[in-house]
Amino acid sequence: MTDVDARLRPVTLDEWPAFAHAMHDAFAEEAPASFAERPSSVAELDRSLSMWEGDRVVATAGIYSRILAVPGALVPCAGVTWVTVAPTHRRRGVLTAIMRRQLTELHEQQREPVAGLWAAEYPIYGRFGYAPATREARFSGRTERLRLRPDADLGTGRVEQVSAEEFRPAAVAVHGAVHRWVPGNMVRDDRWWDRQMRDDPSGREGASARRYLLHREADGTVTGYATFRVKGAWSDTGEPEGTVVVQEVRATGTPAYAALWQVLLSVDLVRTLKYPAASPEDPLRWLVTDARALHSTPVDGLWVRLVDVDRALAARRYPAPIDLVLEVRDPFCPWNEGRWRLSGHPAGGYCARTDRDPDIVLGIEELSAAYLGGVPLAALQAAGRVTEVSPGAVTLASTAFSWPVTPWCPDSF
Repeated sequence: MTDVDARLRPVTLDEWPAFAHAMHDAFAEEAPASFAERPSSVAELDRSLSMWEGDRVVATAGIYSRILAVPGALVPCAGVTWVTVAPTHRRRGVLTAIMRRQLTELHEQQREPVAGLWAAEYPIYGRFGYAPATREARFSGRTERLRLRPDADLGTGRVEQVSAEEFRPAAVAVHGAVHRWVPGNMVRDDRWWDRQMRDDPSGREGASARRYLLHREADGTVTGYATFRVKGAWSDTGEPEGTVVVQEVRATGTPAYAALWQVLLSVDLVRTLKYPAASPEDPLRWLVTDARALHSTPVDGLWVRLVDVDRALAARRYPAPIDLVLEVRDPFCPWNEGRWRLSGHPAGGYCARTDRDPDIVLGIEELSAAYLGGVPLAALQAAGRVTEVSPGAVTLASTAFSWPVTPWCPDSF
């Protein structure tokens, strides 16, 4: 054990204010007063790590206990968060020690088979086996050009603007019905809904308080919801130039989804739409008459890391049958090194060590990228990052690892 390893330890409740300020300092942010004084309800201090220099915190990290939707299943996921190292302690192996401690403990304690995080900078986490497994589409456009197709089915329901108190229980039910079908979505228990509903004025960036929409069927059943803000602005000639900032739109069917968007695209005094955390294959693309008017800037979303190859691969489902041997390279987590026989089909999967010859050779970063079904192994092979040993093995694996629903994670942490 190195000196850095020995100095990493969980933070205590009394130490939280110093920990919180150090974390926000590293991100060049001011810690909100409520967060700086006490940890939020989702914080798990027993899963935190801190390193101290006297009475000063010089490194922070933590894990949230999350549940992640993967193709065909829900899997426990270690949500890695709070990762910072003070500028005075960079290039001393501190981040490496943090990453190694987290992954080793997850493996040794047989906790979550998968870890995930949001990367502040792209090049940081690949060397620890993480890879972007979902993408976001940052949609924007002029609302006068974003009109629904005349043949869009709006159903017979209605959209209502409601209070936060009325919104929450209905949205919880809708989210519970839809999240498991989208790889990358996270389960939201009461604590995470508390966080989702938080609307601190300091986080509004000049926009309004959050507004809430529900879609009700004719019988009163809620089948969709949306949350948004409005940021007012006026041109030099006194014309309205407001922006509607959409945060989330979920529905159990197309008519409810389309009806919610009809309202969102018709907000008074608004000329611009922004939807910064959309799925890259959001149905809105196919609902509007002028898809060119819906501009999209793709960015990486949730980064995923397989902690234990066998448990992670056996946990998901495979839309096409697969029976191949994967030779995995994972120098950072040597327990994953070696050959694994993967057998899978739509009803389940099996993965165990084998001494058979490999069909495919790849690194843990590449396997993690493909895990949620959004990054084809064939594309990684074309980039020289996957080696095919048995002819046709990559085509078979790409098909089996794919999923008909594009991975997407609207749950930042």
